Order: sequence, then C-alpha cells, then structure tokens
Amino acid sequence: MRTLRYLLWAVLALVLASVSLANRGFVDLKLMPEALAELVGFNPSISLPLFVVVLGGLAAGVALGYVLEYLREHKHRREARVKQGEVKKLSREVNRLKRQKNEGKDEVLALLEDAS
Repeated sequence: MRTLRYLLWAVLALVLASVSLANRGFVDLKLMPEALAELVGFNPSISLPLFVVVLGGLAAGVALGYVLEYLREHKHRREARVKQGEVKKLSREVNRLKRQKNEGKDEVLALLEDAS
C-alpha cells in the first residue's frame, strides 16, 4: 500500500512538472477589469508565469477546502469530546461502585466476581 501511495505521488509530481514546463509563458494578472479601473483610477497588476497562477489557484482551493471542512466538522469534534468526558465519568463511577460492592470481601473472590 505504501508503494502504491509513493507511485501515485510520483505520477502527480510528474504531471505537475510537465504542466509547469509547458506553461512557462508570462501572463499579466490585474486586480480589476479595464472599465472599472478607469473609473477608480488605478489597476494594480503583476506579471507571473502561467504555471504559478494555475498551481497557486489549485493550492489556494485545496487550502480553502481544508479550512471549510475543519470548520464544518467542529460540532462533531465537540460532541466527541463531550462523549469522551461522559465515558470517563461513568467509568470512574463503575469502578467506585465495584469497590463499594466488594468492600469487606476476600480480594480473590472480588476479582473473580468482577471478571464474570
């Protein structure tokens, strides 16, 4: 399974490298369309290789997806923490009740009774 995972990562790296090499031309990224820029009076722009724009957009999308998924699952993690606290509390109560039940009995008999 580990080799399959490494093989998948290697294929993905090769695909990304070939896309990067095939798209080395520079593109201008502008903040606003020309008509809106004329109204506002400025239009900042930057010139980047196309593969940087594509891979940057891909990375930003993946990062945004992870953040949104983390926020969506918050209620499930909180519920799991609450349930874990309840389990610990009930486990302590069961142990206390077992000690209370077996108080004054022979230790060996108490262990045998707890095992069954």
